[in-house]
Amino acid sequence: MSSPGPVDRGRLFDRINWALDNRWLSNGGPLALEFEGRIAELAGVRNCVSACNATVGLQLLCQAAELTGEVIMPSLTFVATAHAVRWIGLDPVFVDIDPLTGQVDPACVAEAIGPRTSAILAVHLWGRACPAEELEKIAAAHGLPLFLDSAHAIGCTAGGRPIGGFGTAEVFSFHATKVVNGFEGGAIVTDDDAFAQRLRSLQNFGIGLPPGGSPAGGTNGKMSEASAAMALTSLDAFEQAVECNRANFETYLTELAATPGIFVMPHDRRESNNYQYLIVELDEDLTGLGRDLLIELLRAENVVAKPYFSPACHQLEPYASRQPVRLPHTERLASRVLALPTGSSVSRESIRRICDVIRLAVAKGPEVTARRQKG
Repeated sequence: MSSPGPVDRGRLFDRINWALDNRWLSNGGPLALEFEGRIAELAGVRNCVSACNATVGLQLLCQAAELTGEVIMPSLTFVATAHAVRWIGLDPVFVDIDPLTGQVDPACVAEAIGPRTSAILAVHLWGRACPAEELEKIAAAHGLPLFLDSAHAIGCTAGGRPIGGFGTAEVFSFHATKVVNGFEGGAIVTDDDAFAQRLRSLQNFGIGLPPGGSPAGGTNGKMSEASAAMALTSLDAFEQAVECNRANFETYLTELAATPGIFVMPHDRRESNNYQYLIVELDEDLTGLGRDLLIELLRAENVVAKPYFSPACHQLEPYASRQPVRLPHTERLASRVLALPTGSSVSRESIRRICDVIRLAVAKGPEVTARRQKG
């Protein structure tokens, strides 16, 4: 769980005042276009279409591709990934993860492809790259588009390639909690020029679509100039925010290295990472206490930790009762992970205190669990 990065308020207000003076507050304004150009460059692609949020961005992808039927996706993701497609009448098909990486398992994706499959929607979980190149091959072999939910992954790389250029298109989130934030915001990036133009028309009520238009018509998914001003200002501080997150990660790694049953999820040092999420996996057999009890103990000490993501999507309604499925690797990992505080508002001393609580909880794990069970 990350807090917003540092913001130069003077520069932010200068941009907002410029927009007010310019009297162009939405509808593809200069600040939104500037932001799109900078994101396209960061993602290494030709096109970026900004959006009011990433959920709408995912829906625009689906409508631009005129998807029908089923969309294959991992269940270990924020529920917005699933809700985005279900909201527009598509059926999410959940598949399991690789137990070693936590990322969607390409073999499970291939096995799930059926006559109603219209796309694959993968996720770069916690900013760590999914096996996008393998998924590209599977998608190509079956004549399917591959889309990627890259909400966590701005500024990251996979195999040395910037995340943003895989598949047909990828979607970033610029929600208030993200390492780059626009209060709310999203963006779709792609090297497909025609697809980008279709996206841009669909997010502006379908204006500019060729004869015949789209079965969906269009929607209002545009990014406002106020959001673009914030997103640009946040992007200005991106390197500073990443360095802060990286230092936090290294502190947690050092502090928890000798704690049995507590495993800080690693990042590939060969790649660029934004370190936005600090994810810890807990082994109850070694700690003597469960993940949820540890979260409860942390909250008693005013430390906000959250399960990311638990329950998994297939365990939540409206999916659990309508599309029951067992995904053992997903269920196991979802029950063991939690996100700890990080970001520019979290000091090194705060991290050390958090780790002190975790170490004490683990040292007294069986005793604490026994007391909790007694009520």
